Amino acid sequence: MVTGLSLGVLDLVPKIGEASYEQALQEAAALAVSAEKWGYERYWAAEHHDLKDLACASPEVLLAHIGVKTKRIRLGTGALLLPHYSPLKVAESFRLLAALYPGRIDLGIGRAPGGSAHASMALSGNFLQNVADMPKKLRALIKLLEDRYMYEDRLVQARPLPMVQPDVWMLGTNSKSAGFAAEYGTGYVFGQFMSERDGAEVLQTYREQFKPSALLDKPRAMLSIGVICARTEAKARKLLEDAKLPGPERAAEQGEAEEHPDPQRRLISGTPGQVRERLVRMAESTGCREFLIFCPIQDYRHRLESYRLLAAGGWKG
Repeated sequence: MVTGLSLGVLDLVPKIGEASYEQALQEAAALAVSAEKWGYERYWAAEHHDLKDLACASPEVLLAHIGVKTKRIRLGTGALLLPHYSPLKVAESFRLLAALYPGRIDLGIGRAPGGSAHASMALSGNFLQNVADMPKKLRALIKLLEDRYMYEDRLVQARPLPMVQPDVWMLGTNSKSAGFAAEYGTGYVFGQFMSERDGAEVLQTYREQFKPSALLDKPRAMLSIGVICARTEAKARKLLEDAKLPGPERAAEQGEAEEHPDPQRRLISGTPGQVRERLVRMAESTGCREFLIFCPIQDYRHRLESYRLLAAGGWKG
């Protein structure tokens, strides 16, 4: 029996119904504050661009705001889309967060465009070329976080230099992203709620290929899973009918998305006991004790209640 599971929140920061963007961001902060109170280990915010129903284009800014409102919960990105950015700027931003909130910052990295082709080009030019440059950018980022990045034979450091470095994670939906995480010695998050792949298989690939680094000495993995939790099965079914899972064109990695992902394979719904049982079985089959929970409920109050009910199950046992 798997015990001692840990839960985190993955928030796409949705703009639900007639809510304003201001309200969507206020709801994100309220979710993070509540998640800390209920015992969640992490709050991660996703990055998207020019998508009308999502409110967070700059998760590091949102995390800086939420850090002031919280005391313990780890804050991270799910994901920061590295192909768009300079590795130096990313390292500087997250080291600044790590200096502001010591021991609480996670840098979760993804390869997706995070929006339409035109938004991606407006943000960073040729996205396909940027994705092709991903290994080079990832190497540079890791060297910057290890204080050994050289430019024209001169050491360049990402300052400030925090006492506790941000933890680095790769996010993805199949073996390619797992291979990146293994090769560069980072943690890995498998996005089960966006993938038809077998999470156990992908995580095994990551563990078998993992190379220790200055960032991480042994493999560490999380599963990100969609969850709807309600007091009764009937209520969970109703919430499931109205749920909105992100399509592969929005959130899956470039070149990794399936054509017709089945929502039933990517989402767990039911009462707290039923959801807990499913997650425990998933932990046993994958060897993964950490979960990032994405909740696709299209109502802020019911979404918050789903996270509350899930957290009430005594996961530390």
